[in-house]
Amino acid sequence: MLPLGFLFVGSIGVTSVGIKACQKLTENQDTPSPSNPHKKTTIGKVKSEETKSLSTDLRHQQMADISSSTTDNDEIREFDQETNYYLSISSVGLGLATAGSLVFPPLSLLSVPVSMYVSLPIFHDVYRGIVQERKLKVSVIDSIGIIGGLFSGYYFVTALATFVYYSAAKLLIKTRNTTRKTLINVFTEQPRSVWLLKDGTELEIPLHELCVGDIIVVNAGEIIAADGIIAEGMATIDQHALTGEAQPYEKGVGEQVLAASIVLAGQIYIQVEKTGTETIAAQIGEIINHTANFELSLQTRGEKVAEKTVLPTLAAGTLALVTLGRYSSVAVFSANFAEVIKVINPIGMLNFLNLASQDGILIKDGRSLELLNQIDTVVFDKTGTLTQEQPHLGNIYTCNGVKENDLLTYAAAAEYKQNHPIARAIVQGANERTLNLPEIDDSQYEIGYGIKVKITDQLIRVGSIRFMEMEGIAIPGEIHKLQHSSHEQGYSTVYVAIDQQLGGMLELQPTIRPEAKHIIRQLRQRNLSIYIISGDHEHPTKQLAEELGIDHYFANTLPQDKANKIEQMQTEGKSVCFVGDGINDSIALKKANVSISLRGASTAATDTAQVILMDQTLTKLEQFFELAQYFDKNQKTGLATTLVPGVLCVGGIFFLHFGILSSMMFYNVSAIAGIGNALSPLLKKAPEKVVAPTN
Repeated sequence: MLPLGFLFVGSIGVTSVGIKACQKLTENQDTPSPSNPHKKTTIGKVKSEETKSLSTDLRHQQMADISSSTTDNDEIREFDQETNYYLSISSVGLGLATAGSLVFPPLSLLSVPVSMYVSLPIFHDVYRGIVQERKLKVSVIDSIGIIGGLFSGYYFVTALATFVYYSAAKLLIKTRNTTRKTLINVFTEQPRSVWLLKDGTELEIPLHELCVGDIIVVNAGEIIAADGIIAEGMATIDQHALTGEAQPYEKGVGEQVLAASIVLAGQIYIQVEKTGTETIAAQIGEIINHTANFELSLQTRGEKVAEKTVLPTLAAGTLALVTLGRYSSVAVFSANFAEVIKVINPIGMLNFLNLASQDGILIKDGRSLELLNQIDTVVFDKTGTLTQEQPHLGNIYTCNGVKENDLLTYAAAAEYKQNHPIARAIVQGANERTLNLPEIDDSQYEIGYGIKVKITDQLIRVGSIRFMEMEGIAIPGEIHKLQHSSHEQGYSTVYVAIDQQLGGMLELQPTIRPEAKHIIRQLRQRNLSIYIISGDHEHPTKQLAEELGIDHYFANTLPQDKANKIEQMQTEGKSVCFVGDGINDSIALKKANVSISLRGASTAATDTAQVILMDQTLTKLEQFFELAQYFDKNQKTGLATTLVPGVLCVGGIFFLHFGILSSMMFYNVSAIAGIGNALSPLLKKAPEKVVAPTN
């Protein structure tokens, strides 16, 4: 028997805390968070104060639309309100039962109708299960325990049981709402107004009035409100919320910026491309909402596990009634830990989604966290996944007396204004050799199958072998042989002609991701089979596999055949995780047991992969495996913390003559341990966020 003073203090404490929590939640349910005003000192700025109220209302409506599939739909809101109501009433019943036990016994009788009233939803669930669904639900055990406790005179224990029941439901609601709001806010945080540049003057307008093509001004410390291209200026930008990268980036004219990023230093003028729910950030927020709904399936699975305990519990309770008496029977039914299982699984899932999003791992399908632990084979697409999009300059082959540096200078000068990967690789190669690029007359700049430019009265042609043949440029036999050799190794080639003669050929080689070798080594330590699948020739694919320490590969594989290879592995009994760039891998991504894409935030809404690594590198892949392993361990631990105490308690009732108080003690310890385990992911350190300057 617990000390009476402990029971009194504990019961009154939880009662008051429960009532205050419900009151506070109700009062703050629809209270909007205040915005942070931004100071503007530029002369000539006009402030539209009369639009701020309307802007605020519309912005909150927009946020409500984004999150409508979660906490704001009518069904969940009704459940929230019902739980708050019954938790408050059960708090009153617990207070009466406690006072009756310690101060004035007749008060205990007043707790009886309260306990019966708050149990009505449980009784209704019993009726629905037996009459409509034709099955015995966990609520059968709950109702027997409540009625048996009241008829046996255990008013305090019964009142405490109903309070714990609704407290657990309330914790699930609060965790679900808080976690989802956190996830949504990470991707949808935006200012309520923006500064529009119009006719040389900056006007503050409501966010909803912003249109595609507008130019907005963003200063240090402000949040970027729309996706767009920098038209003027340079700034240091923190895009951690979208990519998980802790380090800020310097961006200038022509570079893309995304809504929900923060300008840490500098000032930029942005030409708007997407606004409102069309932005990448808003689309990711909607993806997170959809993923969070997976916790409902976890709750359903928890209910199925809990329902499997109904018949054994009924049998044990009946046996206790026959052999030990009604008090022992009530104790068995009071040791019902099944309700805890339904609560802890969804709580744990939501916390892991939160943890993943903080680390730049966007989980579009919550099942991937479970399935990843069953994976025994990882298949990497070669191009764009194990290798970077941009190649690097390899050998330079010259002819007709042209020097290497001169050939590279001409090619880099011609490609300087281009932004495709091959052009960037050529220019980078010239920069590494510190070559000075000559000026080009824009009027002589022609782009077709290749590039033609005028440099110091010489006509420079840069392009493919077909382009050279179209232009009537002769290709020496030696260059033909070198081109064939490069092609066999999977290298790209670019030809450079000076006037009417070929100057030579540049060889561009694939660039292996710097993190690839380390990631492959970590996956091998997990005893995973690793494959490369590529459309390239046998030699370059084999060479890459050997360099990275990968034993298996498929070469000459067309995009439509990648899915067939994965299906073949699955037929052999393998569980496959496919990692690709998402561009031509959509069928393979859908076929795999778990699919991971490196395309990043810009295509998150259309990417078919279950998981997206937001920083567009492989560095978070091992972290995702660790997270899935941690999730699996957390779920199993949660199951153990509920079932093991239940078995021990029932055994104690039969062999050690445990009573109802002992049964309730086991129940509470189990509930606290299970919920604590579900909340444990929150203890993991989140990545540090860069703080914007305040001035």
